[in-house]
Amino acid sequence: MSGKARLPLRIINSVAPIRICDNGGWTDTWFAGHGCIFNIAVYPYAEVQIDVRPWDGNEERVVIHAENYGERYALKAEQPGWDRHPLLEAAIDYMKVPRDLAFVVNIFSEAPVGASTGTSAAVTVALIGALDRLTPGRMTPHEVAAAAQIIETERLGQQCGIQDQICSAFGGINYIEMFQYPHASVSPIQVPNSVWWELERRLVLVYLGKSHSSSKVHETVIRELENCGPDNPKLTALRRTAGQSRDALYAGDFEALGRAMIANTEAQARLNDKLIGAEAHRIIAIAREYGALGWKVNGAGGDGGSLTLLCGSHSDRKRAMIRALESENPLFRHIPIYLSRQGLRVWEDHQEPARRRVTETSD
Repeated sequence: MSGKARLPLRIINSVAPIRICDNGGWTDTWFAGHGCIFNIAVYPYAEVQIDVRPWDGNEERVVIHAENYGERYALKAEQPGWDRHPLLEAAIDYMKVPRDLAFVVNIFSEAPVGASTGTSAAVTVALIGALDRLTPGRMTPHEVAAAAQIIETERLGQQCGIQDQICSAFGGINYIEMFQYPHASVSPIQVPNSVWWELERRLVLVYLGKSHSSSKVHETVIRELENCGPDNPKLTALRRTAGQSRDALYAGDFEALGRAMIANTEAQARLNDKLIGAEAHRIIAIAREYGALGWKVNGAGGDGGSLTLLCGSHSDRKRAMIRALESENPLFRHIPIYLSRQGLRVWEDHQEPARRRVTETSD
């Protein structure tokens, strides 16, 4: 028995890093008006792979494979609104891929969903970057980050700052100055390899074991902040930690960086004490016992999510701390991370054209 094996015309790959240690978070929002944010891009990446071929008009034109969810489904062009994964579907709609192309989009991330590490932003950035290969022109990192943020805020009507998308698009360690929402300048923090490697060795990401989701606590905080204006002392305290983090890293002063992380977490708690949950407090207590220099509740804070910990000089104490954390609560999980020097990366499988010449199969 034989037949034609239809292979993809093109295979496009993209990856984008997630974000940790977002000191100054909450000040990158519309209600803050202006802000300063320090953050660090890390592996594990969000991954996107797109199989592209000419559309013959008879098959499904766009298929989404959300691998982490075990879902594969076709988009219905005539169906109004969004279906199972609004963020992915809105990004595809926004990019306006030529109608003569059909494609299958595969999305995957090693980072847990709802870990407060900007995973949704990383997925959107990676997806936009890959789809950009199918449209005229090429988007800059700034343009990719802006498009990803517009999709969340304007297309989906969600509360969303700008820093997660910038971190995924640019990579590295960044100091972000939002001079007027949503416009910002990005200053990569360049440090010697010895400082970069030492920071990477000292950082630990701990997942609390349950997904973070926006809640009534966040709605309460936003209502208070939008009514108090951009010069609210609570926002000023958060902005200050971004500059402190930048200066500490330039000086190679990890103790000062740890103090900035702690100051940011305490400033988050002053927005609302429920932004630092009981599980986060327990992780902080254990980290302190093992000599950690700093801790930052990632993202906006609240129930679930993750923490970034900055450890001291000795690796054996870091490993002992991780064992103690995972023994304390079976839901607590250490997520291995590596600093990502690059942000969004997009490339194509250049071996595919050679393989396409082999079209006959038999069994």
